Amino acid sequence: MAFRYRSAYFVSELRHAKIKAGVCGLKVQEWRQFVDGEEGKALFSALYGDEIGTQRARYQKLLDEAARCVRHVVPHTVPHTAAADMRLFTAAGRTELGGNHTDHNGGKVLAASVQLDAVAFAFPRSDNKIEFHSTGFPCVQIDISELSPQNAERGKPEALLRGVAAGVAKQGGRIGGFCAVADNTVFAGSGLSSSAALEVLVAKVFDGLYGYVSHECPKNEPLTPLCLAQIAQKAENAYYGKPSGLMDQAASAHGGAVAIDFADAGNPLIRKIDFDPGRAGYVLCVVNTGGSHAGLTGDYAAIPEEMRRIAAFFGKECLRAVESRTFYAAIDGGGAACGNPKLREACGDRAILRAMHFFAENDRVDAMCAALDSVNASLCKKELRGHFSKFLDYVQESGDSSRELLQNCWAIPESQGINLALVLTRRFAAALSDGVSKTACRVHGGGFAGSIQTYIPAAHFDAYRHSMKTVFGANAVTKLNIRAVGAAELPLLPLIYQRVQHGDKKQRYQR
Repeated sequence: MAFRYRSAYFVSELRHAKIKAGVCGLKVQEWRQFVDGEEGKALFSALYGDEIGTQRARYQKLLDEAARCVRHVVPHTVPHTAAADMRLFTAAGRTELGGNHTDHNGGKVLAASVQLDAVAFAFPRSDNKIEFHSTGFPCVQIDISELSPQNAERGKPEALLRGVAAGVAKQGGRIGGFCAVADNTVFAGSGLSSSAALEVLVAKVFDGLYGYVSHECPKNEPLTPLCLAQIAQKAENAYYGKPSGLMDQAASAHGGAVAIDFADAGNPLIRKIDFDPGRAGYVLCVVNTGGSHAGLTGDYAAIPEEMRRIAAFFGKECLRAVESRTFYAAIDGGGAACGNPKLREACGDRAILRAMHFFAENDRVDAMCAALDSVNASLCKKELRGHFSKFLDYVQESGDSSRELLQNCWAIPESQGINLALVLTRRFAAALSDGVSKTACRVHGGGFAGSIQTYIPAAHFDAYRHSMKTVFGANAVTKLNIRAVGAAELPLLPLIYQRVQHGDKKQRYQR
């Protein structure tokens, strides 16, 4: 949606012409004007809610670094006419709402993108080298002339960059070198998928810089969110060496709340669902318990492996292909056939418990989606709160199942921050003064260390945050807002127009 913008903050004709034409590449100074102007304010409001001032400072700091990169890189590698036409990209962090550890076995999940994100200013190079600057980390430099996995890069960010490049090329996309200056507010260990946001961001950078020439060329259309997610997952699995399902990347790329059915892993069914806990008077947040994920790869890998072991007992590749009634009939040996040993002897008790979690969690995701559909169809506040209360029941059931059956709330007996946070949250809920408010809490993400997810009545959120920070630190609790934008190149013109049109009445726009 193109529009003409008139206000005291009148932008330069050149920058306005670029934005009107849908060209997102701007010079550093033009980006500074955008960030400080009304367009930037509208964009930040749409992406980050009330964090406009914080995000302006964040983006201006990135532009400082981008300016240094332009001065250093452009004279040597980029034709002067293309110099400093910076592009801006984002990929959202995600929160898992239901379906803990089900995606890797063809299960169902409910997830949503959040306001925490990875962003990057980027411009192309004339060679095949990538120079990736990320706040707080050393610069990563690789040459993507070679796209095969490199053993020396396994477990390092270089592997993700190379793996994403290889995935884009395999999809038929064009790749080349670029310089990027990035920042990631999806903090590591939060269960909000900082790595997935980074992978999807890099895929979007390739797509934006090289993926298409014009919107009119049907063979050069931007990669779909699902394609971006699949490229990112493959990079994490095959290049970085971390086993994972597709849920993290899919939620990061799509935006908003999505229900995903992975029965067909190559073509999962994805449905958008409206989700806003604030409508029911609740705050969604995560509590970072401070645990480390270092050395836990084996624990994560054991979960999908044990589920597949159960599936293999029935001659299937993943648990989704096994009927739950067949599984339960086999627990006592009644379902074993053709001389197979009993299920316990073949697979072990923990694998059985984890399979129980999988089957129940799949059904629970359907129930959660139905509850949210009822919330969105509610005609009055009382009805809405009743349906949301049912949704919270399912959230708590999911948390209990992860703790008791999936067993991913701790790996080291001496370090049980997740369990401690869950117990303290329940203790807080039991002591609520009104006696009727309901809370829900569950392990968040992969588990074993890191964060829990909680739903707290808004009236009690400050008290809850205070109670958690006394145990886990001042910045342990992060309030989450669901955002509609997943992976995208910014600015998003319709989003900006919509925000400002319904915002400052003193501004005037003409389509």
